[in-house]
Amino acid sequence: MEKYDIIIIGAGPGGLTAGIYAGRQGTKNLIIDKDLAGGIGREVPEMENYPGFESISGLELIEKMKTQAIKNCDLHEMEEVTEITKTHEEYRFTVKTTKDTYQSKSIILATGSSHQHLNVKGEEDFKGKGVSYCATCDGFFFAGRDVIMVGGGNSALQEAIYLKNLGANVTVVHRRDEFRAQKHLQDMIEKEGIGTILNATVEEIKGEMLVESVIIKDTKTGEVKEVPTNGVFISVGYIPHTELAKQLEVDLDETGHIITDKNQKTNIDYVYAIGDVCVGLKQWVVACGEGAVAATSAYLDLKEN
Repeated sequence: MEKYDIIIIGAGPGGLTAGIYAGRQGTKNLIIDKDLAGGIGREVPEMENYPGFESISGLELIEKMKTQAIKNCDLHEMEEVTEITKTHEEYRFTVKTTKDTYQSKSIILATGSSHQHLNVKGEEDFKGKGVSYCATCDGFFFAGRDVIMVGGGNSALQEAIYLKNLGANVTVVHRRDEFRAQKHLQDMIEKEGIGTILNATVEEIKGEMLVESVIIKDTKTGEVKEVPTNGVFISVGYIPHTELAKQLEVDLDETGHIITDKNQKTNIDYVYAIGDVCVGLKQWVVACGEGAVAATSAYLDLKEN
């Protein structure tokens, strides 16, 4: 059974950064991810607020980080962690995956999140048939066609701009009277001539073989109307992946996110958490910073004991 000082679960930007920092501190470390490194970060079409790059895609940045990380630690992709149990030995945790079993002195949870769904009629039926949660993955198929982007945060507006640049005719639908996204992105929406429908929710997605229309409800007047469209892209938030945290009895807040202190420590000794699974701002640069802090905290705790 392979033994490690630190096992990092999740190879998103935070997990990869933790691996870089952990490795440079001289510890033996492993990053495990059930998918390819990057997670939903691979879907980001373009970032203009990551320090050092005026503009870079999530996929490109992940590949750069991955190359750097594997110089400092082991990386196992496409290997899902199914169970973590605590022991009373020097290697405090046993980590079981779909491929093997490992032991570790400490754990960093970087398990990330997944796309939140609208949970409306037709959403599941038309997934992959006009309903998508990833403009980078599926946007190409909608060049020259009408699409609706549901959401009002940074991700929604970034993807709307990306779809517009691919040649799609985009309308953004948001349930509030103003967007939550950065002003820069709001200005870009206006500059690109992207249509908006505010104070509105998508109540149903309709069609036969493929998406043909959506039912939209005005949240102020209650008026309902049917809007023709070829596609529905959904970006309304994320659900934190806390299944492993619950196994370890890690404390969560009322929204289901992991609670940590300023050193990224949880309530369980030698268990740390970083990135979108934690309480706090959901930004790439934040996850990286938390990864650096968690790896350093783990190293100092191991050294002290």
